[in-house]
Amino acid sequence: MSNGYRDRLASGRRAMAHLIHVWHERNGWSHKVLPALAESLDLGRIHNSQISNLRNGKLVSPGPEVFLAFAQINHVLYQGIGHVKNHLEQDHPDLLKILLDSALPLVGDDEQPLSAGDLFEIFVGLTPLPSSFDWFIEEDEAIMLSAALADYLCNSRPWRQCREKLMAAYPVQKPHRRERFAAVMAGLRDYTAEELDGELLDLYATYQTISNSELQGADAFLQDLRSRADCLRDL
Repeated sequence: MSNGYRDRLASGRRAMAHLIHVWHERNGWSHKVLPALAESLDLGRIHNSQISNLRNGKLVSPGPEVFLAFAQINHVLYQGIGHVKNHLEQDHPDLLKILLDSALPLVGDDEQPLSAGDLFEIFVGLTPLPSSFDWFIEEDEAIMLSAALADYLCNSRPWRQCREKLMAAYPVQKPHRRERFAAVMAGLRDYTAEELDGELLDLYATYQTISNSELQGADAFLQDLRSRADCLRDL
């Protein structure tokens, strides 16, 4: 019994680390964004070190104020930045610029924002991650998926022949993510598993833009990508 609850707690910490990492990855945020937003809107106190330690799975026992602050921030993001735009525009224009670029909230499978209770239950291993934040991509699988992705989106053509079309279709404007996407498509690097978790929705949106396929949903896109990876592995 003892090992069971310890394993659950360890699994919960890893899940929370993954959630925070993918949330930041998906929005292209630095670890300073959430503490700055919490302070600027008086939503609670979160330190940069707490964000860093949560992302690394090293924060063993965060206090209730951490989950409350996360939940309140998440509710603001879910409502839309327009509700707090005037306040941020006046006192925190740099933060507003970051959030206007990307401010996706944490939502569950019911499309509702995760609450403090939801986040706590994930952290202690009582509740699994929302499916859209965990595609169950393993680290060794990410290498083959990266290769398959380039083959898939380029339709087996050389990168030079499809670069302009794909870069126009890729919806992300963050320079470092666009550079990374181009490098993966060119075969110069691979996505990590967590990077793919964070990128998958935008990669699916890219596919939708360039394809007339009736493929429905990021899950189906990932399944097709895995099938393509299996074919490449057999070559």
